[in-house]
Amino acid sequence: MNFRGKTFHRLDIAITRWMASKGLILLRWSIGIIFFWFGFLKFFEGLSPAEDLAIRTIDKITFGFIPDNLIIYGLAFWEVLIGIGLIFNIFLRETLLLLYLQMVGTFMPVVLFSDEVFNVFPYSLTIEGQYIIKNLILFSAGIVLGATVRGGRLESK
Repeated sequence: MNFRGKTFHRLDIAITRWMASKGLILLRWSIGIIFFWFGFLKFFEGLSPAEDLAIRTIDKITFGFIPDNLIIYGLAFWEVLIGIGLIFNIFLRETLLLLYLQMVGTFMPVVLFSDEVFNVFPYSLTIEGQYIIKNLILFSAGIVLGATVRGGRLESK
């Protein structure tokens, strides 16, 4: 191996080690920031692009028993709580449970309001549909974080 090859190899090892040592905390922080930010927006009418769809979804699955303002403020509080739990690494099991339950709710419009989620079923998404489908990465990231709550390590095969 020549000098450039050895230098690249050492640099590659150093970067990979840095990623291994910082990746989970950066993942936790980034997801926490997303939940905190999106949740916080819901406290202010009209700032969250998902506000209307979220209210209608929860209204439909609760058979209209919960007032709209309680729905949106409850969801805002729920998401901010997830964000705080992830950012500060507190009550991680409970935080992740809230995250998983919230994720189930975010996918409900795919079933309840599919005409608003798809331009052409099943492959052409509306903006709302894209907003929902991107949550797959948040759900998967939650699983990755959940794999570590008992001190476990991530494995790759």
